[in-house]
Amino acid sequence: MSTRTRPARLAAGDTVALVAPAGPVRPELIDSSVAVLQDWGLRVQVGKHVLDRHPDLPYLAGTDAHRAADLQRAWCDPAVAAVICARGGYGTMRMVDLLDWDAMAEAGPKVFTGSSDITTLHQAIGDNLGLVTVFSPIVAGESFDQTAQKYLRATLFEPESMLSLTGPAVATMNHGTATGVVVGGNLSLLSSCVGASRPAPDDAIVLLEDVNEEPYQVDRMLTQLLRAGWFTRVSGIALGSWTGCGKPSEVYAVLADLLGGLGMPTVWELGFGHVPAQLTIPLGVEATLDADAGTLTLAEPALR
Repeated sequence: MSTRTRPARLAAGDTVALVAPAGPVRPELIDSSVAVLQDWGLRVQVGKHVLDRHPDLPYLAGTDAHRAADLQRAWCDPAVAAVICARGGYGTMRMVDLLDWDAMAEAGPKVFTGSSDITTLHQAIGDNLGLVTVFSPIVAGESFDQTAQKYLRATLFEPESMLSLTGPAVATMNHGTATGVVVGGNLSLLSSCVGASRPAPDDAIVLLEDVNEEPYQVDRMLTQLLRAGWFTRVSGIALGSWTGCGKPSEVYAVLADLLGGLGMPTVWELGFGHVPAQLTIPLGVEATLDADAGTLTLAEPALR
């Protein structure tokens, strides 16, 4: 079993905090995400700087210090049960080292959700706080559709109902079954964080997905991870969506060429990442990947 701590599941009446650690957020999408969360019976706090835009770097939601302060403040607020990232984009690598991990550890475990650029924070929270986190749809994104909402809500409120995960287009790339702790996320962030975060644990099952990267760029990032020995202790690979990364056949060819020779169970298109109806998948929990059945089965619920 994973040694990471599982935060408590959410219940109606809990307070959650929306933060924007990376890119700027459109106000109307914040409003719609707040409405969804309130419909779930949650009280929503919106971070002070969520709607900011950096004065010189418009691809950032405010300054690094302000983005870090919003996350820090939410995490250390005893009234907040979950910290939910409004969107990805770019910027978490710039602010992650401004967080006070000792203060966050003292505040106790919280539910943490997000994906894409938020991969950096998933890694950092796992490394520094030893917590299970939730790789989930971005709530203030255009692809936060009703099916994605259903999966996220079930994971947060009734996690035992989300133990067996699969996608509508899942396929076997390499046969077999593997059991290990689920790690990973967005490929470009994982490759960018080599040397700044811990390697995958023994027998890990790795999630990989990306968006708007050409096949040669996917090749380059995977090659970097391979050269760094990142896959040395991995036992299985679950591939997600590759939206905007070129023809699916070309992306498949790159992934099969670089990962197929590793000889480990691998599935194609499990249904997470930048895709409609995306799955929510916890990181830091033990699971079994059955590449022939196309399923990822959790050994225990993501939240207690």
